Amino acid sequence: MSGMRGTMDDMDLELPVHGAAGARIASELREAILLGEHAPGARIRQEDLAGRHGASRLPVREALRMLEAEGLVTLVANTGAWVSQLSLEECEEMYQIRERIEPLLLRYNIPLMSEESIDELELLADSMERSDDVEQFLRLDREFHLSCYSAAHTSVLGDTVLRLWNRTQHYRRAFTRVFRSEGDRSVHHEHHLLVSAIRRRDLDEAERVLAGHIRRTRLELARHPDVFEN
Repeated sequence: MSGMRGTMDDMDLELPVHGAAGARIASELREAILLGEHAPGARIRQEDLAGRHGASRLPVREALRMLEAEGLVTLVANTGAWVSQLSLEECEEMYQIRERIEPLLLRYNIPLMSEESIDELELLADSMERSDDVEQFLRLDREFHLSCYSAAHTSVLGDTVLRLWNRTQHYRRAFTRVFRSEGDRSVHHEHHLLVSAIRRRDLDEAERVLAGHIRRTRLELARHPDVFEN
């Protein structure tokens, strides 16, 4: 019994260590995927991750499961892991879903948002408008929109929206390059309209602006099917 007790104690000590290592690996890989360092469809090799982080396979597998739950990684049993990718039809469906549920999530949040947090949204909108760098814009844009959803606690909706954001991140990068190359400034106008509606606590107008904002991205992506080619 004493030998078994010692073994169980060792396991109890190892689990938090593996959990912390898995979270660390997941955090770094998440950032790399969202920054576009790994393209959709790219193979993620567990042995490479383990070697890079000086970790065993267990925390690597935990990290990949975390990212699968977030929609960033696709795991195939007994085969491996890949960065999630979308077809044009799948992306269209996800944007259709976003058009309908993100305005609802925003409606839940607006009454709970402080004036200070709305001021911060306005600063982010201004910073995006001044930015000439695609990656900086994407980082600010993600912070802007997810900040709009951070006040309300939801059991399903918030996690669903985050997963959809993660799945479509690469294609938002492609859209950003398109609208910049065409000199389109409407995205900035929409951000300012959204801040204005939030500041007035005009729930209906905020929902309308956000739905149109998401819809425009969906339509622009549909005009560029080459974005989805492997």
